[in-house]
Amino acid sequence: MQVAERVREPAQVNAVALKAYARVVDAWGLGLKEAAGLADMSESTWKRAKKPSFAGELTKDQLLRLSAVIGIYKSLELYFSESLARSWFTRPNAGPLFGGSRPVDTVIDGGLPQILAVRTYLDALRGGV
Repeated sequence: MQVAERVREPAQVNAVALKAYARVVDAWGLGLKEAAGLADMSESTWKRAKKPSFAGELTKDQLLRLSAVIGIYKSLELYFSESLARSWFTRPNAGPLFGGSRPVDTVIDGGLPQILAVRTYLDALRGGV
């Protein structure tokens, strides 16, 4: 039995990732500076990237960041009530990865490794680890 493989064009992948990321940013109430920093973009690039007509390329790092952030969002939505899920990322947190800081600040400062660490942390919470 053969499995059909569907190859997506990079522009299509970028458009879907950016649309989903923009929805997450809106749900969390992130400002321009936070949204751009989290995606590792300048503020002007993020302003352009969130428009449906954006034709720029995303780096592999940026795509991985967007994917991991969307995964964080999904974990929060599954684990917490809607109000807590929507505010968790921007509230001070005494958890082991955050030291009293807001998760959004720690991931912007820590970059991709910290984004992935938060994603793993939340997946472990959901899994009962």
